[in-house]
Amino acid sequence: MHTMSDDVNAKIGLEIHVPLRTERKLFCDCPTNYWDVEEPNINTCPVCTGMPGSKPYPLNETAVEAVVKIAELLECEVIYENIFIKRKHYNYPDLPSGYQRTSEPFGVKGTIEGVGIWEVHLEEDPGRYDLKSGKVDYNRSGVPLIEIVSAPDMKSPEDVRNFMRTLVNILKYSEATVEVGGVMRADVNISIEGGAKVEIKNINSVAGAYKAIQYEIIRQKNAMRRGAVIKQETRGFNEKTMVTVSQRLKETAADYRYIPDPDIPPQKFDKEWVEKIPLPETPQLRKKRLIDDFEVREDFAQTMVRDKDIADLFEDIVGEVGQEMASAWICREVLAQLNYRNIDYSESKLTSANITQLIKLVKDSSITENVGKKLLERIIDSGEDPQEIVEKEGLGRVSDSKELILVVEEVLKQSPDAVRDYQSGEKKAMNYLLGQVMSKMKGTGDIKTVTQLLSDRL
Repeated sequence: MHTMSDDVNAKIGLEIHVPLRTERKLFCDCPTNYWDVEEPNINTCPVCTGMPGSKPYPLNETAVEAVVKIAELLECEVIYENIFIKRKHYNYPDLPSGYQRTSEPFGVKGTIEGVGIWEVHLEEDPGRYDLKSGKVDYNRSGVPLIEIVSAPDMKSPEDVRNFMRTLVNILKYSEATVEVGGVMRADVNISIEGGAKVEIKNINSVAGAYKAIQYEIIRQKNAMRRGAVIKQETRGFNEKTMVTVSQRLKETAADYRYIPDPDIPPQKFDKEWVEKIPLPETPQLRKKRLIDDFEVREDFAQTMVRDKDIADLFEDIVGEVGQEMASAWICREVLAQLNYRNIDYSESKLTSANITQLIKLVKDSSITENVGKKLLERIIDSGEDPQEIVEKEGLGRVSDSKELILVVEEVLKQSPDAVRDYQSGEKKAMNYLLGQVMSKMKGTGDIKTVTQLLSDRL
């Protein structure tokens, strides 16, 4: 497939920030659930609002363990000693102390999907500044984040989408990050044709990153065509208009005046402590388990483990409907419908309960497979109860010959050409007639009975 970035020499790297699943903030005891809280500035204390004279509490150990665990899952080398927590200075209303605390790398030189991971470290989230009102909400300030920095090894929006999907899946398997929509933030660094590096800030979805890079490659190409020089700058991405907008010319590392935080001793990880951190089941191990324990076909197992939610769904329903029906319906029908809508399972109205019910209706021949597929298209958006739809709208499988004969007779009367074709040896005509009957029956006719009746009549 030719994409508009095939003929561009692009270098793309990502910095991805995701909140870690912890009860308290990085340097104080305030709660971290800012996405659940309606009121501003209630998850706060003197430490996370940067009050003069307030000192940080000892580093949140759950957050440290989470970063080391994820570094290992990304195949990084863990750094064991003299990890300083540094102060990164810049003036912005969301940063009450005038600096952001960020660690030196906990892990380096990792790789996923052939893309290098330069480093993985821990940092605190700033507050949330509303440009329109000029107000700041510090509920988020001090929440522990993992920052994952990739090498600029990606060359197209497609590369970035594949990388981010794989990374998000690994983070899901780690069970160490927050999985609320919109909390992941990605900064994209992109340069084309050897030009200056442009950073696009605060993209919060895989689809957003894809669109932002698509737009930015076209913008830079057009500017170069006009003879303009691309300058090193920071741009923001507007999800509504799908356009990137210049924010400021880029600072360099020197502008941030990094210094080790004098209030926090350097970290040293004991090798035994690192080895004791329990690692989760990886997608590869899960694939093996699905094949060994449930006898799932290899291609289906591979498809399911690419998204932890889908593999979880399979394990939720397999006991009720059996592995063959569960894996075939999930991998063929459910994923096709999700892909068509370009959404994740978690964004749909499907649940293990309504999918189980739907597959059972097909399995015990209460409805035809065709009706099952149509119902899936409906409940994925509506979340309705499949059994209720079938009863209310009379979609049960009809294999009663008396009822079907009437429809078969009607179709044969209306299609004399197809009947003639069939009788003169044109076997394809049977498919046409079968299609006509099924269409009149809205897919509820039992296909074996209909085929038998047509054969008898012809």
